[in-house]
Amino acid sequence: MTTTCTPADIERTVLYVAHAPDQQLVAFLAASGWQAVHAKSTAVAERIIERGDIKVGLVQLPEECTSQQLSALALCMRRVETNWVAQIVPGQADNELVSRFILDYCFDFVTQPWLNERLVFALGHAHGLSSLRQPRVTPEPSLGRHGMVGQCEPMQQLYRRIDKCSATDAPVFIAGESGTGKELTARAIHDRSPRADRTFVAINCAAIPPSLLQAELFGHERGAFTGALQRKIGRIESAHEGTLFLDEIGDMPHECQSVLLRFLQEGTIERLGGNGPISVDVRVISATHVDLERAVEDGRFRSDLYHRLCVLRLVEPPLRERGGDIKLLANYALSMYKQDGARKLRGLSSDAIVAMSNYPWPGNVRELINCVRRAVVMSEGRFITASDLGLPEADTGPAVTLAEIRSKAEKDAIETALLRHGYKLSDAAAELGISRATLYRLMHANRLHQEPAGRSASGGSDAGGDAERQTPSVASAGI
Repeated sequence: MTTTCTPADIERTVLYVAHAPDQQLVAFLAASGWQAVHAKSTAVAERIIERGDIKVGLVQLPEECTSQQLSALALCMRRVETNWVAQIVPGQADNELVSRFILDYCFDFVTQPWLNERLVFALGHAHGLSSLRQPRVTPEPSLGRHGMVGQCEPMQQLYRRIDKCSATDAPVFIAGESGTGKELTARAIHDRSPRADRTFVAINCAAIPPSLLQAELFGHERGAFTGALQRKIGRIESAHEGTLFLDEIGDMPHECQSVLLRFLQEGTIERLGGNGPISVDVRVISATHVDLERAVEDGRFRSDLYHRLCVLRLVEPPLRERGGDIKLLANYALSMYKQDGARKLRGLSSDAIVAMSNYPWPGNVRELINCVRRAVVMSEGRFITASDLGLPEADTGPAVTLAEIRSKAEKDAIETALLRHGYKLSDAAAELGISRATLYRLMHANRLHQEPAGRSASGGSDAGGDAERQTPSVASAGI
């Protein structure tokens, strides 16, 4: 049989990975319209893939495959852009390691002998599928215009308020639970303000010991205290003409609050050990997960400082209230960390999406991103499942459908009516507003007995009930 090759066929390239290439196979591929590029090791194959657009790969598995060999091949083959076809010998697919490897990393496989139309078909199918994928590659989930991922209404409201806050120099206070992205909001305000080309300085007030916080904020002169060997510019001064972000302001020690208040009132600072005030022009944005109103009531936070900081107030919505954004954020995290896994991941399974939607996410976006990143490494299939995410099983149960709700309500109503009338079917049917034959049918459909276990043995049934139960087994007739 003569194979006719078109120019498009001749341009097709297959990466042939084998320690010792089969020259007859190479010649057969060439006659079938394929240009074979040989790689004798995975390291060579990776370099070839990086240099060119390789859509199809052909890997010859050793007859005695070890887990180390398969792991090395897996690292090379996890690129989504290349569809791989495996060559195996008869019976090799019965090996659990080999079969799992083929399922996880290969588009198809062929069994020896290889020089036949089966191999040509597998390569052509892999190439065709790859070509279909190329023009319309699914775009990676990207950040929105505010540098965040989110399309729900609470996030849209936050975006609008960010735009409003960006147009003024008034202090902004951002409230929200830990992990909701308060610093991202602060940066978005800075990036859209007239100070965008100036410095954005962030300081975590909870991460610095109280004895050092004042020196970090205001700086110090040489010799101001033991160990002060040279002048140090504080965070506030370094943010001159820019933006200062005070994260976790609710954890600031009480003794530092009065000094910060003076800076906010007068726009000046004084370095520790300094001789005079220094004027600074700084936009202040603060944030905390602490309920500052309660802290003010309890005397843990100065009320005058609170009112100075909270001129404009933004609230970060918790992840559990963001609906479809959970899936968007999970896909964004997957796009960031998918290369960390040993397998080519195609996405999130449906049960994973249901599990994420039902989980309350106490750690919010930070917890979600870490959860997906862990699942990328630990997953053993092509899709991340609910078990890979490690979410509580109680939260990943199947959704209850309307049909299931109706069925349960119907069964409960029948059981209640039967118990109320001592299993007298005529009376129970009359209460339910149905015929006795319909009641028989519904009892049969819901697997309900005509009397509870042990009732007849107790002798508690009346004659009318016995007569009804002796009425032909209509339920078994399917009426």
